[in-house]
Amino acid sequence: MKHFEYFIGIDVSKATLDFSVVKEGKQLFYQRTANNPKAIRQLLSLVAKEYCPDLFKAVFCMEHTGIYNNHLLQALQAAQLTIWMESAMQIKRSIGVQRGKNDKIDAKRIALYAYKNREGVKVWQPSREQLQKLRQLLGIRKRLIKAKANLKKPLGELSFLSLQGQKLLKDSNRCSLDALQKDLDRVNKQIEKTIQEDGHLRHVFNLVTSVKGIGKVTATQMIVVTNEFKSITEAKKFACYAGIAPFEHTSGTSVVGRAHVSNIADKSTKCALHMAALAAVRESGELQDYFLRKVKEGKNKMSVINAVRNKLIHRVFACVRDNRLYNTQLA
Repeated sequence: MKHFEYFIGIDVSKATLDFSVVKEGKQLFYQRTANNPKAIRQLLSLVAKEYCPDLFKAVFCMEHTGIYNNHLLQALQAAQLTIWMESAMQIKRSIGVQRGKNDKIDAKRIALYAYKNREGVKVWQPSREQLQKLRQLLGIRKRLIKAKANLKKPLGELSFLSLQGQKLLKDSNRCSLDALQKDLDRVNKQIEKTIQEDGHLRHVFNLVTSVKGIGKVTATQMIVVTNEFKSITEAKKFACYAGIAPFEHTSGTSVVGRAHVSNIADKSTKCALHMAALAAVRESGELQDYFLRKVKEGKNKMSVINAVRNKLIHRVFACVRDNRLYNTQLA
C-alpha cells in the first residue's frame, strides 16, 4: 500500500474547482480556481511549489460529477498523479451530522474523508477509450428516448381536444418525432459499430447476450457500468449496485420486516435488467416455468421478477468468469 502524506479534496462544479490540502488532519491550503485546463495546471504548480513539494505523495479525492470532472482528470492523469473518485453519498454519510454547506466546506470535508480513510484508498483508473465512447452514446440514447416520450405523451390525450386541436398537435409533433427516431437509429448503429470494431468488446458482448433475456441494450449497459467486468467482478456486488439484492430489515425482537431491495441504486441499470427479466419470462423456457410456478405458490409477482433479475445477473457473470457462452445444460 502506497503511503500518502497529503490529501487533496476537490469540490467540482461546472465553472469552478475548490481545492483543500490536508496533512495530518489539518488544512494547509484552500483555493478556488476556474474549471479549465490552464487554471488547473497553474494551481497544481502553486500547490507543488508552496504546500506539497512531492505531489506523488498526494492523493486527489473528488466526487463523481460526470463530465465536469474531465478537465481535472486529464490534468492529473497527464502528471501521473493518484486519483480517488468517490460516491457523493458515501462521503456524505461517512462524516456524520453536519450543519451548513458551501463549496469551501465541501472541499475540506472531501479532503478529511480521504485522510480518515487513507488505509482504504481506491485508486481510480480510466476505462478504455472505446468504453468511454459507449458510455457517452448510452447517455445520448437515454436523452433521445426521454425526449420522444415527452413528445408522445400529449398524443395520448387527443380525445380531450377539438378536431382542429388534434390536427395541430399531430402536425407539430410529427417532424420532431421522426427526427428523434432517426437520431436514435443513428446512435444505436454507432453503439453496435463501436462494439463490433473492438475484438474484446465484441467477445464480451457475445458472452453476455448468450444469456436468454439479455438484449443488446442491457448487455451494453452491464459492460459499461462494470468496466468490462473488471471493476465489478462478482454477481452479488453488481446486484447490490443495481438495487436488486434484497436486504433484511430487523432489529431485536420488535422490528421484524421482510427483506427488500434498497433505493440506493443505479436506476438505469435496474430498469434495463427489469426489462430483460420481463422478456425472459415471456418466452417459453425454464425462467418462464420458474415464474409461473412461484406465482402459483402465492409469491408476489414483483418478488419473483426480482429473483429472475438475480438469476440473469448470476448467469451473465458465470459466463464471463468461465469465458463461455451460456448453455442450459451447464447452468
